[in-house]
Amino acid sequence: MKQFFSVHDIPSLSEAVKTALACKTNPFQNEALGKHKVIGLVFLNPSLRTRMSTQKAAMQLGMQVMVMNMTSDGWALETKDGVVMDGNTAEHIREAAAVMGEYCDILGLRSFPGLQDATEDYSEELFQKFAQYCGKPVVSLESATRHPLQSFTDLLTIIEKGNYHYDEVKKQYIPQEMKPKVVLTWAPHVKALPQAVPNSFAEWMIQAEKDGLLDFVITHPEGYALKEEFTQGATITTNQKEALQDADFIYVKNWSSYENYGQITCTDASWMLTLDHLKETNQAKVMHCLPVRRDLVIAAEVLDSEHAIVIEEAGNRVWAAQAVLQEMLKNK
Repeated sequence: MKQFFSVHDIPSLSEAVKTALACKTNPFQNEALGKHKVIGLVFLNPSLRTRMSTQKAAMQLGMQVMVMNMTSDGWALETKDGVVMDGNTAEHIREAAAVMGEYCDILGLRSFPGLQDATEDYSEELFQKFAQYCGKPVVSLESATRHPLQSFTDLLTIIEKGNYHYDEVKKQYIPQEMKPKVVLTWAPHVKALPQAVPNSFAEWMIQAEKDGLLDFVITHPEGYALKEEFTQGATITTNQKEALQDADFIYVKNWSSYENYGQITCTDASWMLTLDHLKETNQAKVMHCLPVRRDLVIAAEVLDSEHAIVIEEAGNRVWAAQAVLQEMLKNK
């Protein structure tokens, strides 16, 4: 694996989950793989879970970790070609990424969209140029359009918490009874947030549905449809109550409008997930990528209940990251 950017970089979801669960069972079984190897984690935006989980995963594989906070520790980067750099940017990504590649065996990059220009954000120029010029395997720690380590974790958590068994002949996880119903629901927020997490979650769940692992539904208010390339084939409804009926897993996430790009066009507090919302579900387990604003996105009564599995979900970030890094190290 030379790049981990989306679900399309994973040949088999079931095999990827199996690898991650094997890492969880025996975290140091492949410690020799990363001996004398260095991973560089480059952050242009804040991070808690992604930073700490990826560091831990790398260390359990025997790697040394270098962390670079570009906003405070590095030079302001220029990404455009053919410009005279007489403004605020001091270093071009061509040189910066190439130098990082000289120092590291694997690189991770995290950056958020500006939420001003959809065409610019969805071009993924920063990530693509970073990958092009560093010359080393690159793992996305979240980009303008996707958060693949989070989505891998989410699928891992659903399979771990759901009723599945692994078929050694088919090399596939199989639901023991009915396929679980997984619902992605929009929730209100005070800030305009990126579409990266819901985009990515939708991509992974749609592929999981194709693999026969689950049934997937997206629900959001009018005006909050995600870009079609991320939701093609999904069941989508603006009726949250209908979507939550008989749900087994509910993934709660806010995102700003794609149609009215980067805007907040709905503040309806009734979309916040409460215990009342869970009455018609199948005792649904509630998920969120964190951080979460209590009593705005999800009611505290839900987060403090047995329905919430957000902490276990966050814990699984280590094993998803370790599975990805392990495959990169094996193929170097």
